[in-house]
Amino acid sequence: MRGHFTSTPSMQQIRAAVAEEFDQVNELIIEQLHSDVDMVENIGHYIVDAGGKRLRPLLVLLSAAALGYRGRDHITFAAVIEFIHTATLLHDDVVDISSLRRGRPTANAQFGNAPSVLVGDFLYTRAFQLMVGLNNAAILRHMADTTNTIAEGEVLQLVRAGNPDTAEADYLDVISRKTAVLFAAACRGGATLAGRDEATCDRMEAFGLKLGIAFQIVDDLLDYTGDAATMGKNVGDDLTEGKPTLPLIRTLQVGSAEQQAVVRRAIENKSADELDAVVAAVQACGALEYSQDQAEAYYREALAALDGVAEGPCRDALMEIAHLSVHRDH
Repeated sequence: MRGHFTSTPSMQQIRAAVAEEFDQVNELIIEQLHSDVDMVENIGHYIVDAGGKRLRPLLVLLSAAALGYRGRDHITFAAVIEFIHTATLLHDDVVDISSLRRGRPTANAQFGNAPSVLVGDFLYTRAFQLMVGLNNAAILRHMADTTNTIAEGEVLQLVRAGNPDTAEADYLDVISRKTAVLFAAACRGGATLAGRDEATCDRMEAFGLKLGIAFQIVDDLLDYTGDAATMGKNVGDDLTEGKPTLPLIRTLQVGSAEQQAVVRRAIENKSADELDAVVAAVQACGALEYSQDQAEAYYREALAALDGVAEGPCRDALMEIAHLSVHRDH
């Protein structure tokens, strides 16, 4: 059972459980983007105003509320998480030479690479300024470790780009570090602010980590099922970046010799020239179904981690976020 909803809810319905706090997070984000350097504000607003689900800060709010937190520090911490996420997007798009995100030009395409990197640095440091204000050593320590892990994940992904012999375990290691660890930090931070014991904090961290892994697996398989207009990014981006994502890794494991050859060439050459053939190979050998099954398995593990959380609207909303993250088309 996923929760009290009778049908699959929208993100807006899920946010209703913490609607007031969610609005306050958005207000704080805008406030903290202020800088007397115009370019910082311009680029910061450009990427923050692009929209997105605000999924990670929402996880902070819901995790804290589900565990009985009644203070205001989760507003600040949610903004911290969003700033760190936004900084990673700015840096990612420069590294990946991406030109489209959320249906419009990336910040680097609009303003240039150097400004995007430097404003990403501003957002990272602003996040830590906000964190210091929380006066919570446990959160500060964990977030220092988290940002370090994210950086390691970025480097690992760069190192493994163009390598068709990347193992599934290596792929999972990269997405755990690069993506899932921030989901985990958001949920653990909510539990920490609620004053819960280490075991509860660990369970919430596990929920976030498993959710984040499932989310990224689905994100990667959508590169071979969606179209650019629906997804808001260029179909085949992973190919041009030489990323050995799970659908490609699975095709290299079980595909025919011809299917394996076309995928191997695409990864090694970091090219989407044979995109149609790659998509056909991935679809024909069952790699997408396999990837979805793996995402579903992590989704179930995420739900299991919530077993110790008291029933209520916020716990239901966390479960629904997990469901939506795995069952989506963009």
